[in-house]
Amino acid sequence: MAELRVGIGGLGAIGLAVAKKLDDGGLPGLTLTAVSAARVAAAQERLQGFTRPPPVLPLEALAAEADVLVECAPAAVFDSLAEPAVEAGRSLLVLSAGALLTRPALIDKAAQTGARLLVPSGAMLGLDAIRAAAEGEIQSVTIITRKPPTGLQGAPYLVQQGIDLSGLAEPRQVFAGPVSAAALAFPANLNVAAAVALAGIGPERTQSEVWADPSLTRNTHRVEVVSDSSDFTMTIAGRPSLENPRTGLLTPLSVIAALRRLTDPLVVGT
Repeated sequence: MAELRVGIGGLGAIGLAVAKKLDDGGLPGLTLTAVSAARVAAAQERLQGFTRPPPVLPLEALAAEADVLVECAPAAVFDSLAEPAVEAGRSLLVLSAGALLTRPALIDKAAQTGARLLVPSGAMLGLDAIRAAAEGEIQSVTIITRKPPTGLQGAPYLVQQGIDLSGLAEPRQVFAGPVSAAALAFPANLNVAAAVALAGIGPERTQSEVWADPSLTRNTHRVEVVSDSSDFTMTIAGRPSLENPRTGLLTPLSVIAALRRLTDPLVVGT
């Protein structure tokens, strides 16, 4: 089997960890051929210790250099990477899952070109169980997200509603509603909820609660599922990255596992 070429859009806490794994040869059958970053000189400096430093290209150019692309750049530049990748029929690992909720045309285009939009589990757990349950009938899915107040500061919804979380002394629910609304209200915080919705019954039927909790030092997510095949509850408390506390340590590992799955002879899980 020919090696798959991998391009990484974004060289922050997630992209750099994935790039290092590829450069170390830790993902057989996959080779790193290009990366993209907003600050080219800074990215080139971060790549200096690599065995084979890849070129730093504009986001729009990655699809021409790779078979598989990893999207881990700011959501504001999602289209610059995603649209050329889909047009070229590439496989795109999407970390900004919330972006897919408002881009049904991109999914339709992927069906025409043969592209694949792959959403890694990221900071979530149990998406395989939700997806399996969705092959039957799911009655309800609720995701309850609790974060330290600083992790929610600046969210568009809080600004619009005039909600001030500074000096918060006890947990406060700041949102309750469908994931479709939550993803717009908290675009930098609800990719996990978007992934849960995409795996199961969609963003309109999947319910979301968002809490600011000053007693927490980690982001926590609790998912409650009721279905005809099983009822289950899952909770995860991610450890934050030292480089970027808004990114969990599990997220880059999830991307690495998703890439490994592309070439592994044994695949476990739905």
